[in-house]
Amino acid sequence: MTGTNRDECRQLDLSRRTIAVAAALIGTVSLAIGAHAALNMRSLDAAKAVPTDQISGSLGQTSRLALVIGNGHYPDANAPLTQSINDARALSSTLRKNGFDVDMVEDASKDDMARAISRLKSRIKRDSVVMLFFGGYGVQAGRESYMLPVDAVIWKESDVRRQGVSIDGVLEMMKEQGAKAKLVVVDASRRNPYERRFRSYSHGLAPIGTPDNALILSSASPGKVADDGKGEHSTLVSELLANLNAQGSAESIFNKTRVAVSRASEGDQVPAVSSSLLEDVNLSEAGS
Repeated sequence: MTGTNRDECRQLDLSRRTIAVAAALIGTVSLAIGAHAALNMRSLDAAKAVPTDQISGSLGQTSRLALVIGNGHYPDANAPLTQSINDARALSSTLRKNGFDVDMVEDASKDDMARAISRLKSRIKRDSVVMLFFGGYGVQAGRESYMLPVDAVIWKESDVRRQGVSIDGVLEMMKEQGAKAKLVVVDASRRNPYERRFRSYSHGLAPIGTPDNALILSSASPGKVADDGKGEHSTLVSELLANLNAQGSAESIFNKTRVAVSRASEGDQVPAVSSSLLEDVNLSEAGS
């Protein structure tokens, strides 16, 4: 082979290698561009999904929240209130089945109750239906009703205001947070272990103030006390659970519970129902 032919072959080989390298580079760049494009598409899809979720969250189903407190073991009491714990557990289970997001607290100290109320406050939205249940000892002081934590140290009426948690205060918090509807069930009209320590003492609970769009069920009329009975659940909660399982609007359920308790106790215990609801509120998921 002459020198000229060898040079031509070298140039041809070089050209082929150059083309191969270029093709490989083009392929790599194309893959990178394709991957980048796919990543951008996924990012775009994800970006679109966020507003959609936010919109559905703000315009979709009404949020349903419940704080359930069952206090049973008070050091100053002669015996524990076992019904309060049973009631809180059973009611929590039923409310969850009915679509409520339930925060349940048992034998709550003052700090436990404060934290639970703070958690509830942080989750309330403008469309929220919010329920508070308290089972335990309640005391009225200064014409206001207080839920007592298990670590309350009560010697005089001013201790109630300092150691207890105001039911009216929780309702006011719900109102300030803009809850759509405020529901309260208080099973605390019991003869409590502190009454002999007060010079002047009022039995039962004081009337609970009803802010706009609220519904309140108390286990006895203001100033009255109710016996616990011997069942697994208190009379109030037994009848409330039966009516919750039968479904219906919250106001209808509370009123049916009041009538059922009065009949079961032969008039000795007549719950109090107070309503300022402006629309029907359904407690069952099927009716929401």
